[in-house]
Amino acid sequence: MDVLIQQLFNGLTLGSVYSLVALGLTLVYGILHIPNFAHGALYMVGGYVTLMAMTMVGIPYVVAIAVSILIVGFLALLMERLVFHPLRHAPPIHDKIAAIGILLFLEALVHLLWGAEYRAMPSPFGQVVSFLGLTVTTQRILIIVSAVVVMLALHLFLKKTLTGAAIVAMSQNREGAFLVGINANKVAMLTFFISGALAAIAASIASPINLVYPGMGHLVILKAFVIIIIGGMGSIPGAIVGGYIIGFTESLGATFISNDYKDLIAFLLLVVILTARPKGLFVKGAH
Repeated sequence: MDVLIQQLFNGLTLGSVYSLVALGLTLVYGILHIPNFAHGALYMVGGYVTLMAMTMVGIPYVVAIAVSILIVGFLALLMERLVFHPLRHAPPIHDKIAAIGILLFLEALVHLLWGAEYRAMPSPFGQVVSFLGLTVTTQRILIIVSAVVVMLALHLFLKKTLTGAAIVAMSQNREGAFLVGINANKVAMLTFFISGALAAIAASIASPINLVYPGMGHLVILKAFVIIIIGGMGSIPGAIVGGYIIGFTESLGATFISNDYKDLIAFLLLVVILTARPKGLFVKGAH
């Protein structure tokens, strides 16, 4: 029983990270219909910026996360302005190719600047605590609490602010949003900034229990795509629920089936769910 509870907690930790990454991906897709394959590179850059801010500049961990949010958010905004915006009337394949190009460029740049070696990220939240039969680090608790706070803040932003309402309107009906005078450029820029910020937060809180390296975004972004397909393309609740479904099944599968196949579980689950619900668990649209 203790093992089950421990793995459920680990699943909650994994699901929190996956949900944050998938949220940024689904926001961009829901509004601009761009499957941003470069999102994994933003996740990777977020981890590196936080790490380098701490180790090279000496900035405290929490402040380094804030720096990473601003830098990666701005990088995502530049990506929208310089690459995706000029391609908005091009055939759909063009933005996909451009996203892969950005991914390769950012990985090569990080490799050039900081090398290919795996790096550990220090954290002030490394203490081990025990409660309810669980033995966990405070970093894992931080991951879960941070994810919940960020998700609640995003929900309130989308529901309670005019800017958030504009984002929701764009995701539900682009033409209608244009007709009522919503500035599509500003909404697109803000959406990309939020997407980059979510990727930076996810990488910054997950890296102390994993490692930082140029390819760290590959598997995460693949699973994020699985999550948004399972949840329903463009659905914000779907991204959150899908993230936790993948987190729990992966954690439990690694323990009770085999750790060797834990990364395949997400893709097996994708097939099973889409067989029953071809459009995903939730209908498209921000809610």
